[in-house]
Amino acid sequence: MKKIFIITGEPSGDKLASKVISKLQKNDPNIKFSCVGGKHLNSLGIQSIFDLKEITYIGFTSVLLNIFKIKNTINKTVEEIIKFNPDILFSVDSPDFTLRVVEKVKKLNSQIKTVHYVAPQVWVWREGRVKNFKKFLDHILLLFDFEKKYFDKENIPNTFVGHPLLEQETKNRTDLSNIISSEKKIISLFCGSRSSEVNLLLPILIDFINLMNKKFDNFTFVFHATDENKNLINMKINKNNLENVEVISDENIKKQILNNSIFAVTKSGTISLEICNAKVPSIIIYKMNFLNFLIIKMLVKIKFANIINIINSKEIIPELIQKECNAKEIYNSVVYFLKNPELMKKQISDCEETLTKIRSKTSSSDEAATVLTKFLIS
Repeated sequence: MKKIFIITGEPSGDKLASKVISKLQKNDPNIKFSCVGGKHLNSLGIQSIFDLKEITYIGFTSVLLNIFKIKNTINKTVEEIIKFNPDILFSVDSPDFTLRVVEKVKKLNSQIKTVHYVAPQVWVWREGRVKNFKKFLDHILLLFDFEKKYFDKENIPNTFVGHPLLEQETKNRTDLSNIISSEKKIISLFCGSRSSEVNLLLPILIDFINLMNKKFDNFTFVFHATDENKNLINMKINKNNLENVEVISDENIKKQILNNSIFAVTKSGTISLEICNAKVPSIIIYKMNFLNFLIIKMLVKIKFANIINIINSKEIIPELIQKECNAKEIYNSVVYFLKNPELMKKQISDCEETLTKIRSKTSSSDEAATVLTKFLIS
């Protein structure tokens, strides 16, 4: 029986991995899996050796404060992988965790084939890392075509598969009338999947909602949450007595809510691709503690936080980062867009043009699954 071990480090990676693994399971139901993952991989019947929350840290200071716990988790993961003895070690995103595990495993058992999904953003910082990757990675799957040159230069086998979040899915539609009033327009809000992000961005977004409610009475605000942070968001909303706010964690309902939104306010990250794909105009927000921001400011070599803006080398989607990430600035930006529908149309058009460059010609998860299958039969 062929075996694959999957390593993820946060909910977004868990979601990406599940799209690929579900294709593999359909093609060959006899493959045996184990993982470090979350609810998406668990829903495929794959048990995680850890709760994903144990390894989800954000920012340099958080990593420093948890350094011994992280080291212990890495070592235990390596131990479990060696014990499982997979044909393929499939690592997904979160390179500071997943690739440290992969490197250790490869040293202990060079026969295990290593495939990494979502290339580390060497085009943002630490390009020199690529030289080290070829010591322990057999193949790397790229979400963006422009990344190829960095890995080709070091002769690391790679495949551009496109971004799975841009795949069209057909799921059963849900009646939203019990959740959202049809009389009100929906503004979707995304404050992140990590509790550290939620704790920073949620108070700002609540203040933004209060500003909107003083001026308008025709909006419903919907927070798109993970199961893990849904209660935290609900608790803070209830404290503020906000009646035109909903918190949704069901994936199918979230997708429908987004498709019916007139605008979105989202933290920087891959979720912005889903928003663009749904043809919803948006703005990007992000904030971190001052020390982390200073460190990143010194290290990164790009001007923008959002991938759409990075690809275009200009601001297609407005970014409100650090000091600008406050309720008043968010309110001013959203209202400006809502009062200028031609700007919203222009943003949607520019984003759609950009997405055509990063869509797979077929299906990105199919292409990723094809690469894994080749390693299984080789």
